[in-house]
Amino acid sequence: MKYSTTIDIDLPRSRVIELFDNPDNMAKWQPELIHFKHLNGEPRSEGAQTKLRYKMGQREVEMIETITRRNLPEEFSGTYEAKGVWNMQVNFFEELGEKATLWRSESEFRFKGFMKLIAFFMPGSFKKQTYLQMKRFKEFAESEKP
Repeated sequence: MKYSTTIDIDLPRSRVIELFDNPDNMAKWQPELIHFKHLNGEPRSEGAQTKLRYKMGQREVEMIETITRRNLPEEFSGTYEAKGVWNMQVNFFEELGEKATLWRSESEFRFKGFMKLIAFFMPGSFKKQTYLQMKRFKEFAESEKP
């Protein structure tokens, strides 16, 4: 499954990247995030891996993030692997004048086992969840004082 999602953020791209690239900010716009731990590689660089744990409903989901491309301020990409799910996120940040940024996220998911059924019956929920996370980041970023 592949799709693209976009959102405009009313901040200069440099500020968006500053907030996006700081792992200490993750819990401020990802309320489901319980814990993250750097595993290996130079933190926040290509090849680095981080273990992320999220509370989703009544269960916890653990995934491994691997940064595949770090070409900021233009692009930040990674893969996210959890039980039955492989996800690639390619994020582009484009300047919209001096005070606004377009964030475009291209998502690809591959599923195994039970997760294949979930994806088959609820494909729209993945795009909805991606947009919700982007919207939460936008709200967080626009509320932060420089």
